[in-house]
Amino acid sequence: MVNKHICWGGDHSHHHHGGHELQVQQLSACYGDVVALQDISFRLHCGHTLALTGPNGAGKSTLIHLLAGLHKPASGSILWNNTPLHQTRHEIAFMPQRSEVDWRFPITVRELVEMGRFPAIGNWGALGKHDREIVDKALESLHLTHLQKRQIGALSGGQQQRAFLARALAQEAHILLLDEPFTGLDVPGMESLGELLQSLAAEGRLIIASHHDLTSAPRIFSHCLLINRTLIDFGKTTDVLSPQNLLTAFGKQHFTTTA
Repeated sequence: MVNKHICWGGDHSHHHHGGHELQVQQLSACYGDVVALQDISFRLHCGHTLALTGPNGAGKSTLIHLLAGLHKPASGSILWNNTPLHQTRHEIAFMPQRSEVDWRFPITVRELVEMGRFPAIGNWGALGKHDREIVDKALESLHLTHLQKRQIGALSGGQQQRAFLARALAQEAHILLLDEPFTGLDVPGMESLGELLQSLAAEGRLIIASHHDLTSAPRIFSHCLLINRTLIDFGKTTDVLSPQNLLTAFGKQHFTTTA
Protein backbone atom coordinates (compact mmCIF):
# COMPACT_ATOMS: atom_id res chain seq x y z
CA MET A 1 0.00 0.00 0.00
CA VAL A 2 1.38 3.39 -0.97
CA ASN A 3 1.10 6.01 1.74
CA LYS A 4 0.44 9.70 1.29
CA HIS A 5 3.50 11.81 0.71
CA ILE A 6 4.99 13.41 3.77
CA CYS A 7 5.24 17.15 3.29
CA TRP A 8 7.28 19.11 5.79
CA GLY A 9 6.65 22.45 4.10
CA GLY A 10 3.59 24.57 3.60
CA ASP A 11 2.64 23.25 0.15
CA HIS A 12 0.17 20.43 0.56
CA SER A 13 -1.03 20.51 -3.05
CA HIS A 14 0.74 17.28 -3.90
CA HIS A 15 -0.96 15.18 -1.23
CA HIS A 16 -3.00 12.44 -2.79
CA HIS A 17 -3.88 8.77 -2.64
CA GLY A 18 -2.00 6.41 -4.92
CA GLY A 19 1.33 8.18 -5.27
CA HIS A 20 3.04 10.13 -8.03
CA GLU A 21 4.33 8.18 -10.99
CA LEU A 22 7.63 8.26 -12.85
CA GLN A 23 7.31 7.34 -16.53
CA VAL A 24 10.36 6.64 -18.66
CA GLN A 25 9.49 6.21 -22.32
CA GLN A 26 11.85 4.87 -25.02
CA LEU A 27 14.86 6.58 -23.47
CA SER A 28 18.20 6.48 -25.26
CA ALA A 29 21.55 8.12 -24.53
CA CYS A 30 24.83 8.49 -26.40
CA TYR A 31 28.37 9.63 -25.69
CA GLY A 32 29.53 10.83 -29.07
CA ASP A 33 29.01 7.92 -31.43
CA VAL A 34 28.77 5.39 -28.61
CA VAL A 35 25.27 4.27 -27.63
CA ALA A 36 25.12 4.05 -23.82
CA LEU A 37 21.41 3.27 -23.47
CA GLN A 38 18.78 2.36 -26.03
CA ASP A 39 14.98 2.21 -25.78
CA ILE A 40 14.56 2.05 -21.99
CA SER A 41 10.94 2.20 -20.79
CA PHE A 42 9.37 1.66 -17.37
CA ARG A 43 6.93 3.29 -14.97
CA LEU A 44 6.71 3.18 -11.18
CA HIS A 45 4.81 4.97 -8.43
CA CYS A 46 6.19 6.44 -5.23
CA GLY A 47 6.32 4.12 -2.25
CA HIS A 48 8.74 1.70 -3.94
CA THR A 49 12.47 0.97 -4.06
CA LEU A 50 13.96 0.32 -7.49
CA ALA A 51 17.35 -1.30 -8.14
CA LEU A 52 19.12 -0.57 -11.41
CA THR A 53 21.19 -3.68 -12.08
CA GLY A 54 23.34 -5.03 -14.88
CA PRO A 55 26.99 -5.70 -15.73
CA ASN A 56 29.71 -3.06 -15.67
CA GLY A 57 29.17 -0.62 -18.52
CA ALA A 58 25.48 -1.53 -18.80
CA GLY A 59 24.40 2.10 -18.41
CA LYS A 60 23.25 2.15 -14.79
CA SER A 61 25.03 5.39 -13.87
CA THR A 62 24.04 6.91 -17.21
CA LEU A 63 20.38 6.26 -16.44
CA ILE A 64 20.79 7.78 -12.96
CA HIS A 65 22.38 10.86 -14.53
CA LEU A 66 19.58 11.15 -17.09
CA LEU A 67 16.96 11.03 -14.33
CA ALA A 68 18.94 13.59 -12.34
CA GLY A 69 19.13 15.94 -15.32
CA LEU A 70 22.93 15.73 -15.48
CA HIS A 71 22.93 14.27 -18.99
CA LYS A 72 20.54 14.94 -21.87
CA PRO A 73 18.89 11.99 -23.59
CA ALA A 74 19.38 11.38 -27.29
CA SER A 75 15.70 10.47 -27.56
CA GLY A 76 12.74 9.51 -25.44
CA SER A 77 11.08 11.23 -22.50
CA ILE A 78 10.98 11.24 -18.70
CA LEU A 79 7.71 12.28 -17.09
CA TRP A 80 7.00 12.86 -13.42
CA ASN A 81 3.30 12.94 -12.60
CA ASN A 82 2.61 13.47 -16.33
CA THR A 83 4.90 16.52 -16.43
CA PRO A 84 8.33 16.67 -18.15
CA LEU A 85 10.89 15.92 -15.49
CA HIS A 86 12.96 19.05 -16.15
CA GLN A 87 10.01 21.15 -14.97
CA THR A 88 9.97 19.48 -11.54
CA ARG A 89 13.66 19.32 -10.65
CA HIS A 90 12.99 20.48 -7.08
CA GLU A 91 11.24 17.16 -6.43
CA ILE A 92 14.35 15.12 -7.32
CA ALA A 93 17.43 14.66 -5.13
CA PHE A 94 20.64 13.08 -6.42
CA MET A 95 23.24 11.38 -4.25
CA PRO A 96 26.52 10.77 -6.13
CA GLN A 97 28.96 7.93 -5.57
CA ARG A 98 31.05 8.47 -2.46
CA SER A 99 34.20 8.38 -4.60
CA GLU A 100 32.99 11.50 -6.44
CA VAL A 101 32.67 13.60 -3.26
CA ASP A 102 35.55 15.71 -1.91
CA TRP A 103 35.29 14.69 1.73
CA ARG A 104 38.02 17.19 2.65
CA PHE A 105 35.74 20.09 1.75
CA PRO A 106 35.29 22.26 4.87
CA ILE A 107 31.56 21.82 5.37
CA THR A 108 29.71 20.48 8.38
CA VAL A 109 26.89 17.97 8.38
CA ARG A 110 24.36 20.69 9.13
CA GLU A 111 25.68 22.93 6.34
CA LEU A 112 25.38 20.02 3.91
CA VAL A 113 21.78 19.37 4.95
CA GLU A 114 20.98 23.10 4.70
CA MET A 115 21.95 22.90 1.02
CA GLY A 116 18.78 20.88 0.56
CA ARG A 117 16.81 24.09 1.08
CA PHE A 118 18.56 25.92 -1.79
CA PRO A 119 15.98 24.90 -4.44
CA ALA A 120 13.34 26.63 -2.30
CA ILE A 121 15.26 29.75 -1.22
CA GLY A 122 17.95 30.10 -3.91
CA ASN A 123 21.70 29.64 -3.54
CA TRP A 124 22.10 33.03 -1.88
CA GLY A 125 18.85 33.09 0.06
CA ALA A 126 18.79 33.18 3.85
CA LEU A 127 17.31 30.34 5.83
CA GLY A 128 14.14 31.34 7.64
CA LYS A 129 12.61 29.76 10.72
CA HIS A 130 10.60 27.37 8.57
CA ASP A 131 13.74 26.24 6.70
CA ARG A 132 15.69 25.72 9.92
CA GLU A 133 12.86 23.62 11.33
CA ILE A 134 12.94 21.40 8.23
CA VAL A 135 16.73 21.00 8.54
CA ASP A 136 16.34 20.12 12.23
CA LYS A 137 13.75 17.49 11.40
CA ALA A 138 15.88 15.99 8.63
CA LEU A 139 18.86 15.71 10.98
CA GLU A 140 16.68 14.17 13.67
CA SER A 141 15.06 11.70 11.27
CA LEU A 142 18.45 10.41 10.14
CA HIS A 143 19.88 10.37 13.70
CA LEU A 144 22.49 13.02 12.86
CA THR A 145 21.62 15.77 15.34
CA HIS A 146 24.57 14.92 17.57
CA LEU A 147 26.89 15.00 14.54
CA GLN A 148 25.60 18.19 12.93
CA LYS A 149 28.73 20.24 13.71
CA ARG A 150 31.14 17.58 12.50
CA GLN A 151 33.00 17.98 9.20
CA ILE A 152 31.62 15.52 6.64
CA GLY A 153 34.99 13.85 6.10
CA ALA A 154 35.12 12.88 9.77
CA LEU A 155 32.05 10.66 9.43
CA SER A 156 31.94 6.93 8.81
CA GLY A 157 30.80 5.73 5.40
CA GLY A 158 27.30 4.97 6.66
CA GLN A 159 27.04 8.35 8.38
CA GLN A 160 28.13 10.10 5.18
CA GLN A 161 25.35 8.36 3.24
CA ARG A 162 22.82 9.36 5.91
CA ALA A 163 24.01 12.97 5.71
CA PHE A 164 23.29 13.10 1.97
CA LEU A 165 19.92 11.47 2.53
CA ALA A 166 19.16 14.11 5.17
CA ARG A 167 19.93 16.77 2.55
CA ALA A 168 17.38 15.08 0.27
CA LEU A 169 14.79 15.09 3.06
CA ALA A 170 15.44 18.79 3.68
CA GLN A 171 14.83 19.38 -0.02
CA GLU A 172 11.45 17.62 0.41
CA ALA A 173 12.26 15.57 -2.67
CA HIS A 174 9.90 12.82 -3.79
CA ILE A 175 12.43 10.95 -5.92
CA LEU A 176 15.78 9.97 -4.40
CA LEU A 177 18.45 8.94 -6.93
CA LEU A 178 21.46 7.10 -5.51
CA ASP A 179 24.52 6.03 -7.52
CA GLU A 180 26.01 2.85 -5.99
CA PRO A 181 25.13 3.88 -2.39
CA PHE A 182 26.28 0.60 -0.83
CA THR A 183 29.82 0.67 -2.24
CA GLY A 184 32.46 0.69 0.51
CA LEU A 185 30.05 -0.06 3.36
CA ASP A 186 30.55 -2.98 5.72
CA VAL A 187 27.76 -5.51 6.25
CA PRO A 188 26.14 -3.70 9.21
CA GLY A 189 26.33 -0.44 7.26
CA MET A 190 24.71 -2.03 4.23
CA GLU A 191 21.90 -3.52 6.31
CA SER A 192 21.29 -0.22 8.09
CA LEU A 193 21.19 1.74 4.83
CA GLY A 194 18.90 -0.83 3.23
CA GLU A 195 16.42 -0.56 6.10
CA LEU A 196 16.59 3.22 5.91
CA LEU A 197 15.82 3.27 2.18
CA GLN A 198 12.85 0.98 2.74
CA SER A 199 11.52 3.25 5.49
CA LEU A 200 11.87 6.33 3.28
CA ALA A 201 9.93 4.57 0.54
CA ALA A 202 7.25 3.52 3.03
CA GLU A 203 6.73 7.21 3.80
CA GLY A 204 5.79 7.79 0.16
CA ARG A 205 9.05 8.42 -1.69
CA LEU A 206 10.44 6.70 -4.76
CA ILE A 207 13.96 5.37 -4.18
CA ILE A 208 16.06 4.55 -7.27
CA ALA A 209 19.59 3.22 -6.85
CA SER A 210 22.19 1.60 -9.07
CA HIS A 211 23.16 -1.64 -7.36
CA HIS A 212 25.53 -4.46 -8.30
CA ASP A 213 25.01 -6.99 -5.50
CA LEU A 214 22.43 -9.43 -6.84
CA THR A 215 22.31 -11.36 -3.56
CA SER A 216 21.13 -8.43 -1.44
CA ALA A 217 18.91 -6.80 -4.09
CA PRO A 218 15.74 -8.83 -3.32
CA ARG A 219 16.02 -7.98 0.39
CA ILE A 220 16.36 -4.24 -0.19
CA PHE A 221 14.47 -3.39 -3.38
CA SER A 222 10.83 -4.07 -4.22
CA HIS A 223 11.44 -3.65 -7.96
CA CYS A 224 14.35 -4.14 -10.34
CA LEU A 225 15.32 -2.77 -13.73
CA LEU A 226 17.80 -5.15 -15.37
CA ILE A 227 19.68 -3.58 -18.26
CA ASN A 228 22.66 -4.13 -20.50
CA ARG A 229 22.43 -0.94 -22.54
CA THR A 230 18.94 -2.13 -23.52
CA LEU A 231 16.11 -3.22 -21.25
CA ILE A 232 16.20 -6.90 -20.34
CA ASP A 233 13.40 -6.93 -17.78
CA PHE A 234 11.52 -4.77 -15.31
CA GLY A 235 9.24 -5.78 -12.46
CA LYS A 236 9.37 -7.22 -8.97
CA THR A 237 12.96 -7.97 -8.01
CA THR A 238 12.47 -11.68 -7.37
CA ASP A 239 10.88 -12.09 -10.79
CA VAL A 240 13.42 -10.02 -12.72
CA LEU A 241 16.51 -11.74 -11.30
CA SER A 242 15.63 -15.08 -12.83
CA PRO A 243 18.31 -17.46 -14.14
CA GLN A 244 17.34 -16.78 -17.76
CA ASN A 245 17.43 -13.00 -17.31
CA LEU A 246 20.80 -13.15 -15.56
CA LEU A 247 22.16 -15.31 -18.37
CA THR A 248 20.93 -12.76 -20.91
CA ALA A 249 22.38 -9.82 -18.97
CA PHE A 250 25.71 -11.17 -17.81
CA GLY A 251 26.50 -14.04 -20.13
CA LYS A 252 27.35 -17.66 -19.43
CA GLN A 253 30.62 -17.06 -17.57
CA HIS A 254 29.09 -14.80 -14.90
CA PHE A 255 25.99 -16.97 -14.60
CA THR A 256 27.96 -20.17 -13.91
CA THR A 257 29.94 -18.47 -11.15
CA THR A 258 26.89 -17.05 -9.37
CA ALA A 259 24.30 -19.76 -9.97
